[in-house]
Amino acid sequence: MANDNLSNAKMAKNDEFYTQYYDIEIEIESYLDYNPDVFRGKTVLLPCDDPEWSNFTHYFAQNFEDLGLKKLISTSFAPESKKYKVPYEPTLFETQQPYYSPDKTKTHGKIFILTDDKTGDGIVNIDDLQWDYLEGDGDFRSEEVKKLRDEADIIVTNPPFSLFREFFNWIMEGEKQFLIIGNMNAITYKEVFPNIKNNKVWLGVTNFNTGMYFRVPDDFVYAPTYKFEREQNGVKVNRVPGVCWFTNIDHGRRHQPLKLMTAAENFRYSKHKEVRGRTAYIHYENYDAIEVPYADAIPRDYDGVMGVPKSYLDKYCPEQFEIIGCAEGDSGKELGLKPFPRELKKLNPSLRDGQLYYIENGRPEKPYARILIRKKQ
Repeated sequence: MANDNLSNAKMAKNDEFYTQYYDIEIEIESYLDYNPDVFRGKTVLLPCDDPEWSNFTHYFAQNFEDLGLKKLISTSFAPESKKYKVPYEPTLFETQQPYYSPDKTKTHGKIFILTDDKTGDGIVNIDDLQWDYLEGDGDFRSEEVKKLRDEADIIVTNPPFSLFREFFNWIMEGEKQFLIIGNMNAITYKEVFPNIKNNKVWLGVTNFNTGMYFRVPDDFVYAPTYKFEREQNGVKVNRVPGVCWFTNIDHGRRHQPLKLMTAAENFRYSKHKEVRGRTAYIHYENYDAIEVPYADAIPRDYDGVMGVPKSYLDKYCPEQFEIIGCAEGDSGKELGLKPFPRELKKLNPSLRDGQLYYIENGRPEKPYARILIRKKQ
């Protein structure tokens, strides 16, 4: 029970990660480079974003006119409804309003709307945000926020880490365009991967191999192994590796083919010794495909199926390759991966049906999660 409580507390605190302004700016500017009118005339919903904390709201409010937005809606979650609670003190922004309520500020979510110039200074920006209390706590699953989802054209946010699956389904149910942040492990989720395979969802522009720094609460506790920056511009931050953007908004990078070499060139010139030290790609024992351990080692002269790392997907060009499937658990079983002989379990207890494996030096080895791809003819 104690471990469960500790795990729940850690998960709740990990939901209090706030995206930094420049990460948002860099990502969104890339979509504008591809299509300058992508946000023009659109209603954008930020469903997890209190402007007093959220840089998403700051970015879209400050760039409202340049983006050509029709309407910006931002909602926040009530402090008392969060799993991870911190002492909440309303700001002057809130308390100076005539409709401020000491009770509602803790138990009700807030809604912020930006449509036009309210201050009379001739500019539509963050100073023109109008806010009020929601009827409920601001949970994205509430009927109140669902109606806002249905009103919106595009949804942009960093959803709670612990609720990513549910939030993803919530967006897909609404059939909206979106740009959201998640962990790269979400690629293989059964809710997510079929949409990636069918080119209904893809990864964003920012390369997730670099990780991202998020603003964290002042009492955030770092892991003993943490070796990265803990403060940036006077703000406490935590670097999260393997974070990526998920979207269905088109951008130019996904149409840039990956440069490939012949198999012989890969074995000769690859920077990875695991490739250079071999004379041929390993063939899987339970599926007709070869093991390609690095995205920069994909051969251009092979037309069969290849197992590549999940990290390949941020280089995926749908005009260059097709995605066959995901070799993980139930997805692997559905793909037709043959069960392994049970005697191999003694040699490698980590073997699981639905996962690829190959034999190396007489021992069965399974690679980390693999996406199966094939070159388009």
